[in-house]
Amino acid sequence: MISTHILDTSRGLPATDVKVRLEKREGTKWIEVKAGLTNSDGRFAFDCELTPATYQISFEIEKYFEKEKRAFFFMNNSVVFKVEDIARKYHVPLLLSPFGFSTYRGS
Repeated sequence: MISTHILDTSRGLPATDVKVRLEKREGTKWIEVKAGLTNSDGRFAFDCELTPATYQISFEIEKYFEKEKRAFFFMNNSVVFKVEDIARKYHVPLLLSPFGFSTYRGS
């Protein structure tokens, strides 16, 4: 399973209703696997079958900041990562502020 969590660190609150999209690289193309909106806790689980591959989660943060009527610098971002061990869970959180972001491999 692959999941994500977006925390707006500038407010100390989860980022809700952010569109997130999981894609898998096949050759030179990205193929959409699953997409949805983060819930009230800023979380979304991509309930899908895992295969060893390169994946990408795209976060549509521009609409989030526009809805909040807040200034921002980064519009949208993607995190690219590889899945080798399909028996484990992959949690890819996004720590977000209007002028920066970071991520890490969670559990």
